[in-house]
Parts: sequence; structure tokens; C-alpha cells
Amino acid sequence: MTTDLASGPGRKDAMGRAMPRRTGGRVPFRLTVPPVSGLVRPRLVAACLALAAAAFLLFAVETSVGDIALPLTDVMKALVGASDPATELIVHELRLPRALAGALVGIAFGVSGALLQTMTRNPLASPDMMGITQGAGTAVVAGIVLGWDGGLSTQALGLLGALTAALLVYVLAWKRGTSGYRIVLVGVGVAWICTSATDYLMARGQRFQAQAALGWLVGNLNGRTWEQLTPLVWALVLLLPPALLLGRLMRTLELGDDVARGLGTRVQTVRVAVLLTAVGLVAFGAATAGPVAFVALAAPQVAQRLAGTAFPPPVGAGLTGAVMVLGSDLAARKLIPDTELPVGIVTGVLGAPVLLWLLVRANRAGSGG
Repeated sequence: MTTDLASGPGRKDAMGRAMPRRTGGRVPFRLTVPPVSGLVRPRLVAACLALAAAAFLLFAVETSVGDIALPLTDVMKALVGASDPATELIVHELRLPRALAGALVGIAFGVSGALLQTMTRNPLASPDMMGITQGAGTAVVAGIVLGWDGGLSTQALGLLGALTAALLVYVLAWKRGTSGYRIVLVGVGVAWICTSATDYLMARGQRFQAQAALGWLVGNLNGRTWEQLTPLVWALVLLLPPALLLGRLMRTLELGDDVARGLGTRVQTVRVAVLLTAVGLVAFGAATAGPVAFVALAAPQVAQRLAGTAFPPPVGAGLTGAVMVLGSDLAARKLIPDTELPVGIVTGVLGAPVLLWLLVRANRAGSGG
């Protein structure tokens, strides 16, 4: 926590005690026990609370929807073990894994996108645009079509493919160091290489293999189980704390590499740590539900505007991602009667306008080329 409080004479309350003064939308605070002081952003806190409430509501509605509709009250009772055995079986074994997978995948993609966009200082930087999800997709499809899995699970193949793509991007972008601009440009090229390789594998595979690969590539929450969810839960437990801690170090990167070095930040070390954390989050998220399109791109930008911050907030981006995936999956299940669309189709339809808006905005700002 930062210890810089607002300077100058502050206001006083009725008892003559000094009151904290707002500083650029932030409120300073100081605690005696434990001895901690810092700055709180009320708008950011309010946005995160609102997003958390929306995510929980969508989570409950997602759990209540199915062939047998359940009232929200029955869902809540089943979640705490206070309902009848039949309802608890439907909720816990059939619907809860899918809803929880949607929420956790959204969090993983949202936080990953926020890390990459902050590191590169580019709103277009996301796992979708930088070849990371495409690398995971190529590895998984190769395992399905060619049988090159070597006994590895989908999670392990996705992680291996994403790490390989990220390493390739970093090496090709290296020129006496790396910059966010070069990482994004090289990432776009790697994304197209991986996409072409995936298309070739799909064309080479047999019909049932191509169908299985296509179902994963689109992004799908249908039929999720607790076994598929467990690796993602552990990945979030291990990777979210470093992601939040790296947020402070990345603030200095926004000032430029030279200034960041002057402030004592190990620029390349931080970039590698951020890249590995982002890759781990998106790889395990993609392994659980497939590379759900545009969530990692749009969620950080939406969260940034809701919170009014100068950078995508990781917590807000994760909650926004959960809202996007849960809401899109709910729409996918109800949009066409008697048909459940893959969630990736809906997020793609919603995310494409966001991408166009970001491109137009960057062009008007003079950074679009």
C-alpha cells in the first residue's frame, strides 16, 4: 500500500479531527492497527461490488435454467444443502459445474487480458490478438487429430501450446529488450500462423475428430464436469495472487521503460512474470471451456470505463469477464428455442463491435496507424 497522503491542510470534523481529503478521485486512509495507510478509489470499489452482484445474480439464474426450470429460492436452498435430494442432485451435479465454469473462465480471461493490456499499454493486446489462445488451440487440435497427446490432458496440451506461442512471441519481439508495441505486432503474426496450422489440422482430420476439435475451438460450456473444473480452480488459486501483486509493478511500466528503470523496476523481469501469469490463466481457462472469443479483449476495457481508472483494473476485469461469459451463456441457451449455442458464438457477436470501436478510437487518437 502506498503511504502518500494528501499534502497541505485538510478539513476537520466537528470534533476538530483531521478528515481525509479526496485526491484525484481517491480517498486517503490510515489505520492504527495494523499500521497501514493508502488510497481508496470509491468508484472502483463501487464498480467491483456492482459487478460482483451482477455476476452472482447471473450465476444463480444460470443454475436455475434447464429442462426443468427451478425457482431461484430452490436454487439458493440447494446451494446451502437445505433442499430436497432431487433438487440438490440437479443443482450440484448437472448445473453447478457449468455455471461455475462460466464464472471462473470469465475471471481467468478478464484478468489475463487486463495484465497484457497494462503491460503493453495497448487496449488491443489480449490473448486472442497475440496468438496465445491460438497456440493453445493448435496444441489441443493436434492432440485430437494426430494423437500427439502423449497421454497429456487437454489442460496440459493447452498450457503447453500457449506457453510455446508466448515464448515464440517474446523471442521474436526481442531486440535489446522488448516493448509492448513489438510484442503486439509479433503476436498478431504468431496468431495467424497458429490459426493456419489449426485449419490445416482440421482439414486433415476425420469427421468425428474435426467435430470434436471444432466443438472445443468455438468455446463451449455444455457438459462441464467437476473433473474438468478442478485444474482451473487450482490455477486460479495459484495465479491470481501473483497477478494482483504484479499490478503495482506494472504501474511504473506505463511511465515508459527508462522511467521504470529509474524507479528501480526490473522491466524485462516484470514483463516475463506478467506474460507467464497471463498465459497460465488463459491456458487453463481455454482448456476448460475452449478459447471463448473476445472476453479477454473486451472485459478489461469495460471494467476500466466503469471504474474510471487510467488502466484496466484486474479485479474489475475478472468480474466483468464473469458477467460476460455467464450472460452470454444464458443468452446462448435461450436465444433460439430448443437449441443451445456454444457460448463462444455469443461472445464473438458481442465482442466484434467492441474491437471495431477500439480500432476507431485508436485511429482517432493517432495511434491506429
